[in-house]
Amino acid sequence: MKISSFFGHVADRVSRAAGHPITFVFCCLLILVWGASGPMFRFSDTWQLVINTGTTIVTFLMVFLIQNSQNREGAALQAKLDELIRSSAAQNAFIGIEHLTQEEVDAFRDRCAQAARKVAGERAVTKPIKQPGKPPIKLQRRLDRLNYCWS
Repeated sequence: MKISSFFGHVADRVSRAAGHPITFVFCCLLILVWGASGPMFRFSDTWQLVINTGTTIVTFLMVFLIQNSQNREGAALQAKLDELIRSSAAQNAFIGIEHLTQEEVDAFRDRCAQAARKVAGERAVTKPIKQPGKPPIKLQRRLDRLNYCWS
C-alpha cells in the first residue's frame, strides 16, 4: 500500500471519528476528569502541562488530517462538476478554472458580469444602492453563478 493511500485512509477514518458526537462527549469528559484531578495534583505546573501538551499535539496532527480529507473531497467535487459541465450544454471553458490565478478568475467573473448585463440589464449586476433614510435596493439576481455568464 502506498504511503499516500494509507495516509488518505487514516485521514478519512480519523476525520470521521473526530466529527462524531461521541468523540465530543468523550473529550468533554476528559476535560472534566482533568479539571477534577487538579486538587489532587495541587494544580501544579506539571498538571497544567499535561493538558496543554496533549491538546497542542492533537490540534497539530488534526490540522493535517482534516486538510487532507478536505483536499480530497474538494478534488472529487470539482471532478464531478467538471463532468456535469462537460456533458451538458454549458461552456467547457469553465472546466479547470480552479487552477487559474486569482486575476484570471476575476477576469472570468468580469466576462460573466458583462454577459449578464446583456441578458438581464444593468440593475442585475450592480451592488445595492443606499439611499439616505431608506433601506438599500436589493439585487434582482446574484450573478456570481457561472452558468449565466456565457449566454
